Parts: sequence; C-alpha cells; structure tokens
Amino acid sequence: MKIRVGFGFDVHRLVEGRELWLGGIRLDHSLGLLGHSDADVLIHAICDALLGAAHLRDIGYHFPDTSSEYEMIDSKILLRKTVALIAEKGYHVGNVDATVCAERPKLKPHIPEMQRVLAEVMGVDEEDVSIKATTTEKLGFTGREEGIAAYATVLIQS
Repeated sequence: MKIRVGFGFDVHRLVEGRELWLGGIRLDHSLGLLGHSDADVLIHAICDALLGAAHLRDIGYHFPDTSSEYEMIDSKILLRKTVALIAEKGYHVGNVDATVCAERPKLKPHIPEMQRVLAEVMGVDEEDVSIKATTTEKLGFTGREEGIAAYATVLIQS
C-alpha cells in the first residue's frame, strides 16, 4: 500500500447578494462567498489537497474559473470529479482534516452535517472527515469579516 499526504488552502471574499456555501451545505448568513463557482472554500481546499497528494496540480488547472462549464457550479460536483481523478491514478481518500477560519457565522452547529455531506461525496466514513472551525480573534481579513479561509490536509492511499 502506498500513502501520500496533501495540503490545500483557499480563500474567498464575503459579499452581499450571494448564498453562503460551506462544506457542501447552505448556511443562513447575510453575506456569501464571491467566486466563479459557489465559492465553497472548504471544498476547494479539500480538492487542492487531494490533487496535490496525487501529484495532479491544483483545482484551477482542472476546473478553471475562465470556463463557463464551472460558472456557479456546486462545488460538491468538483469534489466528486476530484475523487474520480485521484482514483484514475489508483488512489482513494484515507482521511481529511480541515479547518475553516471565519468570525461569523458560527460553524460549530453545522459541522456534523458538513461531515456527513462531504463523507458521502467522497465515499468515506464520516469518521474520516474532521472539520474544525476557528476565528482569527478579529485579526486580518477573516477577523474583519471580509472573507473566509479554509485549510485541508488529506491522506490518500493506493
């Protein structure tokens, strides 16, 4: 068995007039994330981590923001396609450990549903998807509620 580890990071700006999607679920919030797709920073960080672990470049390479095919796409579709791409190289997801940095909305009550949705999309047990939420103590762009950032580390196995 071969194992590989990958790391991903993503950030999107918070704006009015957009829905807020995080971890594959829609959250009730006055602001949403700006992006070509639904701008789900958590899923995008996980995709980048998976692609990096499999030595398959990054999310922008496979799903460019210049393509109308991916405009306003549900990021769960991108995650499914990413899992299929790593499978073509003989890998499957071992586990995911992710952190979302946001002042608001408070994410703790939503984490179990995010874990359930992401586990289902990736074809793994919920126990294999760890999601943590933190603030930046009102420091930086996340602290000023200008955006949300996400970090992900993954293990893939062959």
